[in-house]
Amino acid sequence: MKRILVTGGAGFIGSHLCERLLGQGHEVLCVDNFFTGSRANCEPMLGNPRFELMRHDVTFPLYVEVDEIYNLACPASPIHYQRDPVQTTKTSVMGAINMLGLAKRLKVRVLQASTSEVYGDPDVHPQPESYCGSVNIAGPRACYDEGKRCAETLFHDYRRQHGMSVRVARIFNTYGPNMHPQDGRVVSNFIIQALRGEPITIYGDGSQTRSFCYVDDLVEGLMRLMAADDHPGDVVNLGNPVETTVLALAQRVVELCGSPSTITCHPLPQDDPRRRCPDIARARAALHWSPRIDLDTGLARTIAYFEGLLARQGGAVLPLGEGRRTIPA
Repeated sequence: MKRILVTGGAGFIGSHLCERLLGQGHEVLCVDNFFTGSRANCEPMLGNPRFELMRHDVTFPLYVEVDEIYNLACPASPIHYQRDPVQTTKTSVMGAINMLGLAKRLKVRVLQASTSEVYGDPDVHPQPESYCGSVNIAGPRACYDEGKRCAETLFHDYRRQHGMSVRVARIFNTYGPNMHPQDGRVVSNFIIQALRGEPITIYGDGSQTRSFCYVDDLVEGLMRLMAADDHPGDVVNLGNPVETTVLALAQRVVELCGSPSTITCHPLPQDDPRRRCPDIARARAALHWSPRIDLDTGLARTIAYFEGLLARQGGAVLPLGEGRRTIPA
């Protein structure tokens, strides 16, 4: 049994990771400032004596005793991270410095949740870990893209300079239960709109592609990466290599929901990637990992989650997060 710190543990992916770690018999310290995370995601774990929830902002140092660190703290969708871009960059960079400093003091492994956004609007397809990306450093997405790129640099420098055991996972589009209905991601947007019978909003003509990985598969990849004893510290892509157009996703969600929703097109946001698909050869070879849950199965589970969420709220959408400083009206 280990005592494991998960920053951003009240978020979408973090809450699933905490549950999996508890299921393996570990003690879990979940740290979150609730900027976008939700206590509701942690409610099933609050009665577990091996689970501890702490409100803390990772831009400030944290003094705890743990055996492993998963650093997942950062808003992860454009609608979230563009609301406070300076804070987003600080969370990525200062959060990485503080978690690396903690791991250095404790001499423990630390995993950084990076992102496929470091590839920007890619010129190489699918994207291997060796591709350096095509990012607009002055664009509205740069606070997240460049913040995560800098965090990766810090992890590699701490490994080289201090001999630390670090892991960096580049996470591609992930979906599943515990997503927030207002997070602005295509899966949650489409499902909520379809369940309400509203028009499905597509940006551009829907020909842009994404690869959708169900959250259970992604968490399995993170845990395998952390557990790999002989891992040299190389970055590893974690995502589903099956490419899907946004239009095809919208059509499938409408079908699975049995919805009367129509599809409407709007102008593309600035710097929106045209194609996004991971090369997961390294994950297959080093971790013996690849996604197992197909899109229809994952979507059905996610639709059921949102149906229950909307039913409990009488059709209303929950506030974005208890800690958000500017909650939309």
